[in-house]
Amino acid sequence: MSEISRMIVINNKNLEIQQKGNRGTPIVIVTGMGNSFDEWHEVTEALSKRNTVIMFHRPGLGRSEIGDESRTTQAVADELKELLTQLNIVEPFILVGHSYGGLCAQHFAKLYPSHLRGLVLVDSTSVDFQLLDDLTLPVLNEDSTDEAWIEKCNLYSSMNKDELSKILNPSLTRKQKQFPPEIQERLMDFQVNPTLYKAMCSEIKNWKVDAEIIKGLGDFHNLPLVVIGRDKEYCIQLGVDEGFPEWEIRIFEDKWQELIMDQVNLSSNSKLIFAERSGHLLYMDRPDVLIQSITELNSDSDT
Repeated sequence: MSEISRMIVINNKNLEIQQKGNRGTPIVIVTGMGNSFDEWHEVTEALSKRNTVIMFHRPGLGRSEIGDESRTTQAVADELKELLTQLNIVEPFILVGHSYGGLCAQHFAKLYPSHLRGLVLVDSTSVDFQLLDDLTLPVLNEDSTDEAWIEKCNLYSSMNKDELSKILNPSLTRKQKQFPPEIQERLMDFQVNPTLYKAMCSEIKNWKVDAEIIKGLGDFHNLPLVVIGRDKEYCIQLGVDEGFPEWEIRIFEDKWQELIMDQVNLSSNSKLIFAERSGHLLYMDRPDVLIQSITELNSDSDT
């Protein structure tokens, strides 16, 4: 197995990519908002034994440079297409998208279905996520509106790394502490990068318009699609343990699960999985489910 982390130039800016493995069907993973590709270490280590796995940090994330351009799902789709061209990936590949990365993956899949061998949406943001904002949840919504996040990200983007470290007090999960030391160091540094919050601010400003654009692009026809969702009851219990009202958490999780289930209708060739004992970071909580699902999709495409 080979592992290559390097920079390539797209739109006159350096973009950080990671490539593991050098065989089989390419698997391209698009991370969620504010998430590093290093968080996927366990999943990519397993998949790269039989496949080429490609990940990239969107502009502003990690070492990827960002300018003053708007960060949209269309921009991500364009960057991904150019990335594949530069890496000489010409055969159909499996595209995996988590959370906001799933929204980006949906945009790419609708624009370039012939490029894909299959699509995996991992607890993906729905094109109808506006319905979540319409829920009356006074405690949950107190600090989680788009406006609140934009204000917070604007503030963080104006700070330096030392200032962010004092405010955010970055830490690693128990699982991440088992990763190689160099990855742990990268994950800690990732959290206190001011450009991360500049990117998030722009992504949040644009994602509702992006969702409407994606909806207008139609469906995936018969593209092999796997939709993986989190464990609703497990997430409700986590929320209660954190002190949130159970009735609010239940309403939110009911709607989230409904939106996940709706994504199955994007293709006539789809499969739905709910990963038991998993929260939103499914690749951390249940990497085994994700690895198996992608592996099976790859095998099914061979037959």
